[in-house]
Amino acid sequence: MFSKANLISTLVTTVWGVFGGFLFWGLIADPYFENHQGTATGVMKEAPDMIVVVLGSLIAGFLFSTIYSKWARGSHSLSHGAQFGVLIGLLIGFGDRLIEYGVANILDLNGTIVNGITYIMFFIIMGILASLVYGKMKAKA
Repeated sequence: MFSKANLISTLVTTVWGVFGGFLFWGLIADPYFENHQGTATGVMKEAPDMIVVVLGSLIAGFLFSTIYSKWARGSHSLSHGAQFGVLIGLLIGFGDRLIEYGVANILDLNGTIVNGITYIMFFIIMGILASLVYGKMKAKA
């Protein structure tokens, strides 16, 4: 659980979580979501609390890396990383976000679907990064 590979993967996926999240949701998807908001107002903060964002990304990166290492069972190809990313992206991007759509007015249905696709792409990259770290660390052993 606290292996060198897991700690390095946690660091790499945390960095991706912070900067990739900003890239995907802060820069790329934000203009689209502006036109697909639900009726909820005042949901988003003017400026994110970066300490909380980094802490959340650290927790997500650690759990993602730990679960990935168990799921991959020692086979760390880019394909396995991408497959794991798709599964986590589906879990969060469509499972959780469709539930959110059903109970909140944050995004309309089109926005929710695009958000789900964005989550899948985000987690595919995270899975590839984790697989690269584990693959390199396994090759050194």
